Amino acid sequence: MASMIKALCVALVGAVLVIAVVPPAEAALGCGSVISYLGSCRPYVTDKGPLGGCCSGVKGLYKAAKTTADRQATCSCLKTLASTYKGVNLSKAAGLPQQCGVNIPYKISPSTDCSKVT
Repeated sequence: MASMIKALCVALVGAVLVIAVVPPAEAALGCGSVISYLGSCRPYVTDKGPLGGCCSGVKGLYKAAKTTADRQATCSCLKTLASTYKGVNLSKAAGLPQQCGVNIPYKISPSTDCSKVT
């Protein structure tokens, strides 16, 4: 019985060590985060205000989207917002990265294939 408990403890310690050294899975940015970064862009892309502080949000989101999973999730969120949010000027939305001096690997558009974003 004691040897069985000892073996179980060794197995448990081994499992904990494996978990400790395996890197966590890539966590993609959620759409809530994307919206939070770009909230100040809403007046501009709906033709109700100037660009204002929008670029700080665009640049912050650009820096936050570090992995392919992050960039694909961001793309998907932007695609959904562009196609479902009423009153969005798609030309202004698509031009935001250039306006703000960042280079993203896709066009902000309802027709973008986000699975191809790397």
